[in-house]
Amino acid sequence: MKKIYLSAIAIFASSVLSAQTAFWTNTSYKGAFPITDNTPATDWTNGWTNWDPENVNYGATTTTISANIVTSTTLSGIVHLVNNVAVTNNSTLTILPGTIIRGDKATKSCLIITRGAKIMAQGTAANPIIFTSNESIANGRAPGDWGGLVILGNGIINTACATCTASATKENYIEGFATTFPEILYGGNNNADNSGVLSYVRIEFSGVALSATPNSELNGLTMGGVGSGTKLDHIQCSFIGDDSFEWFGGAVDAKWLISFRSLDDDFDTDFGHQGRVQFGLIVRDKDISDAAGDSNGFESDNFNPGIGRLPLTKTVFSNITSIGPKRDGTVSLPVGEKFERAMFTRRNTAISIHNSLFTGWEKGWDLNGTTTADNYLSATDSGAVQNAVISTDVLYSLIGQPLATMQAYATIRNIDTTITSAGIGFVSGFPTALETTPDYRLISASPVSSGASFTNTVFGGTFVGINNITTFSDKIVSVYPNPASDVATLVIDAISTSVLNVSVYDLNGKLVASPVVDQTLQSGENTFTINTSNLNNGVYFVTLSSNNGKETVKLVVSK
Repeated sequence: MKKIYLSAIAIFASSVLSAQTAFWTNTSYKGAFPITDNTPATDWTNGWTNWDPENVNYGATTTTISANIVTSTTLSGIVHLVNNVAVTNNSTLTILPGTIIRGDKATKSCLIITRGAKIMAQGTAANPIIFTSNESIANGRAPGDWGGLVILGNGIINTACATCTASATKENYIEGFATTFPEILYGGNNNADNSGVLSYVRIEFSGVALSATPNSELNGLTMGGVGSGTKLDHIQCSFIGDDSFEWFGGAVDAKWLISFRSLDDDFDTDFGHQGRVQFGLIVRDKDISDAAGDSNGFESDNFNPGIGRLPLTKTVFSNITSIGPKRDGTVSLPVGEKFERAMFTRRNTAISIHNSLFTGWEKGWDLNGTTTADNYLSATDSGAVQNAVISTDVLYSLIGQPLATMQAYATIRNIDTTITSAGIGFVSGFPTALETTPDYRLISASPVSSGASFTNTVFGGTFVGINNITTFSDKIVSVYPNPASDVATLVIDAISTSVLNVSVYDLNGKLVASPVVDQTLQSGENTFTINTSNLNNGVYFVTLSSNNGKETVKLVVSK
């Protein structure tokens, strides 16, 4: 029956995809790069990246910034960043192409873009903007030399509120800092919030631990409640002392991201992030892993404790090339290394990963916990790993489930576990020295140069516009019982009063019921009834529409 559902979902998905995928670049290839044309034109890393930042002479600083930026300011040249510097008062920090900002080690400096403020860091391929360590080549640079870049917005988060009652808009303090202060608050009710631009930017040697408390490390790029109005593209995080990229809620999208030789996780999503990421490269170093925990490619949580908080973490990734520490399989890992999984999904997350390549990891996909497993394996699944290649020592880890369950899932979702690292067909994906410029484009005979898909997905998030929680439902939208037989109850905990319409569609996109027409949605909890007694067994989509936003949730009818 599951295969029938998937076929019908694919048909319905194709009918809505054109309206939902302005963000996505359709590719025929899996992974982050196409077949090479032997020119720089098809390599999006060309010109602005650096694979050996330990040995770059960045020059002496000419300007020092050590206090909060309270008015709109423009930076250029070589800047010494000292202390925690926050851009406040709704100010805009403009950073010109070619600017180098060198973080101070002694003061564990970091740059914080607070809610309402903006960073306009528009570099170019020829003149990227660089955030790096102020340590010299002679002294040596290392992960955690300084803090990093923190962007905080007014997007929706699913954590408990640190400063308000349970009924108020959620906000919290971003993790990593030893003390709480207003400049590190994030979260709100605007997933379309705009925090500015980061384009053609490198972040190097950040991720310092600000205290001895667990989870006190900053990252390369920390994003708290950052909204979809923010532009993120062409960003390389290298030698980071914690995660390269971490998203805490919000709905910001990103393209062309690189995580290079970082310590902990490469792409970490938490607290209800709803955005999309396309074209990402992960490259790990066998000698750099997190001794205090474990190092994963993807790590994703919904929330802990309270894993049922809404909105769920539902980031959608596509076209990722992930090269683990074992690289092509010939690299032996050192004693005591802490590398774990290419993908670690847990605590009720529902992220989706499509059209991607994973090789050189000890473990492929760890689907951790029964609640998380239900998000991927049940008839009402809300996340997916699909059209992927997993070439790892251990393919899957699913406690309490037989291997056959994952093998069946792999067949349905077109996950190839037979292609070897060498068989993927990179032009030069495994240089002997990691400092050597790689080329992860594909040779013409590569088996992954075709087979990508942008239509045959489950409705697991913004990939096809389903379950995209927007501003009218930052607390709860639920349908129960699900599956339903004769009657289902729709519960909405809304943030404001509006006019609501609810429509029910079958898998072919046909309208089969309109249980709510122009009814008033009150601020707080609202309950509506959906009569399913006249509906056939199967999967349906319940679409909610108000002047505050739209959402679609899945409903299964079973009698």
